[in-house]
Amino acid sequence: MSQLAPRPTADTAKKSGILNGLLVGLMWVLEIIDVALQGALDWIGVHAWNVAMLWTLFTAPFAHLGFGHLAANSIPLLILGFLIALGGLRQWIYVTLAAVIGSGLFAFLLNPPGTVTIGASGVVFGYLTYLIIRGWFSRDWRQLLLGLLVLLIYGSMLWGVFPTMPGVSWQAHLGGAVAGVLVAWWLHSQDRRRHSKRIWNQFDPEP
Repeated sequence: MSQLAPRPTADTAKKSGILNGLLVGLMWVLEIIDVALQGALDWIGVHAWNVAMLWTLFTAPFAHLGFGHLAANSIPLLILGFLIALGGLRQWIYVTLAAVIGSGLFAFLLNPPGTVTIGASGVVFGYLTYLIIRGWFSRDWRQLLLGLLVLLIYGSMLWGVFPTMPGVSWQAHLGGAVAGVLVAWWLHSQDRRRHSKRIWNQFDPEP
């Protein structure tokens, strides 16, 4: 079983906490402004089938429907994002971008024209599925155990990928979840192939 993931250090943990704290803190600052302006920032959500507004895929996670909506996303964002960032900035950036794009595209393509989707819950679902599945691709026992723990604590959230609650964007949830699985496969299968190649080269060096 390969050991591909670096062991987190106290410094890494500190930087991970700061990174995710800044991200969620920015969301709170924007929501305070949005509430003060009576929802004026909600237009930065994903506008389904409006190609001219496709750029809002990257801004939609920063808009929420009030403090309750944001608070519900903040805790899993902080916890799951922290766990991902322990693996390094590169990993956190790839997973976050994949979740943002995946959740945004599904909301853009699967919602009726004129629908506006806001919130970071699609990113939460991307973080969640990434953490659950990455150990399978990396064959790292630590990541497998962490994935199992995350599944036990947050696994019930996965029901959110189905259209069970009116007014909740299951489309964004599903897109984020799919993106989390795909980025786990891309990152960790790639790392495992490089690791295996290094081991093979030790036994079969080039002349």
